[in-house]
Amino acid sequence: MYVGQIMKADCANGLGMRVSVFVSGCTIHCKGCFQPQTWDFEYGQPYDSAMEEMILEELGKGYYDGLTILGGEPFEPCNQRVIVGLIRKFKERYPRMNLWMYTGYRLDEDLVPGGRKYTSFTDEILDQVDILVDGPFMLEKKNLMLNFRGSENQRIIDMKKSRELGEVILSPLNNTM
Repeated sequence: MYVGQIMKADCANGLGMRVSVFVSGCTIHCKGCFQPQTWDFEYGQPYDSAMEEMILEELGKGYYDGLTILGGEPFEPCNQRVIVGLIRKFKERYPRMNLWMYTGYRLDEDLVPGGRKYTSFTDEILDQVDILVDGPFMLEKKNLMLNFRGSENQRIIDMKKSRELGEVILSPLNNTM
């Protein structure tokens, strides 16, 4: 896996202060994507143990609320294999911090058993996610007034409640602008 960018002290990609990791590689290719360079699976720097440790050490500073993983597309199968390892270490080291993820895929269509991006790692990843922003960016539904998403079709999902109840439960953040 490659990483296009790591943003420290990011407050745009989730509630509070975050470290945001933009993974590379995406096959969705949304029209109007704000980072089309991340479609390339080899954009940026190769993810390795030194990068992982830098991310985890940065999160240890006292002012972070959590980690955000976005892209590119974190749920591309080749990315899931690596992301699950980062999430395991993140949750082990910082069990009280929250995890946000962004995906252009739909939780209840693409990330379920039999879905087009479901792998042996998908459930473990989703079990650790606190907030999932799902759905492709749609230029015709672009709305700059929305918090934490770019188009009106995208959903902010409370993953803990969704996993517990077995259905998509939207976060109250979904209604904020």
